Amino acid sequence: MALFCPSARTDFMLLLILVAGLLYMEPTAADQESGTTIPAESRPCVDCHAFEFMQRALQDLKKTAYNLDSRTETLLLQVEKRTLCDCTTANALS
Repeated sequence: MALFCPSARTDFMLLLILVAGLLYMEPTAADQESGTTIPAESRPCVDCHAFEFMQRALQDLKKTAYNLDSRTETLLLQVEKRTLCDCTTANALS
């Protein structure tokens, strides 16, 4: 029933024309401001960035492995110390 109303029909036609006009318009490219881009010669390549990232990641992994290794040694020494202390206490009581 609403489509038979003159104002609703006009609104529908205007909306249809607007949508059709938007579909046929070409998108415009945004212009970059001059002076904001870095020339390609002075930019490091993607491979260089990836290599630097991998170097930092490898250094972090080495530090983590060293910390885990030293922590493991500390824990093993504590266990050995407890075992020795438990042995000497048990032998002293006998």
